[in-house]
Amino acid sequence: MKKIITIAGSNSQKSINKSLLTYTHSFLENVEIIPIDLNNYVLPIYGVDFEAENGIPTAVKRLNEVFDTADGFIIALAEHNGSYAAVFKNTIDWLSCANMKIWREKPMLLMATSSGARGGATVLQSASTYFPFMGASITDTFSLPSFYENFNSGEISDEDLKKDLQSKATKFQTKIKARNHQYQS
Repeated sequence: MKKIITIAGSNSQKSINKSLLTYTHSFLENVEIIPIDLNNYVLPIYGVDFEAENGIPTAVKRLNEVFDTADGFIIALAEHNGSYAAVFKNTIDWLSCANMKIWREKPMLLMATSSGARGGATVLQSASTYFPFMGASITDTFSLPSFYENFNSGEISDEDLKKDLQSKATKFQTKIKARNHQYQS
């Protein structure tokens, strides 16, 4: 069974990006979902002096080991002032110390949502440009605008947006299967 790591780029207990991730799981078949809650990996603010004095925190090493098991990643980014949430940026800064290719050249479905009409488009664009340098093989991106208008009762209510996400989730899963088949041949 393929292992998919999911991360909401937020430490909010009521993260709308976590809700989007949970909903996205419904489009995947025969996979093991490994949800990463950034609240379970509390880290000091990254700094080269801290790293030189203390090394890489144990929580980063544990998370890095979990990433080694992944067949793919689904990331839903919160947008704070047009960029990553501080907790997410700090986590990837630390992870890059353990392995610069954080995403292991594995397939990634990259998403964002927000309460606004742009649906986290700015952070999504930034990550789409930046993550490949860190080993992401982005299969697709998905932005859910106006979360509170388009997401009700645990699902996307707009049919076109729902079909778009389903198509992208299917493409993501197909890439994982094709990638693993390639390495088994």
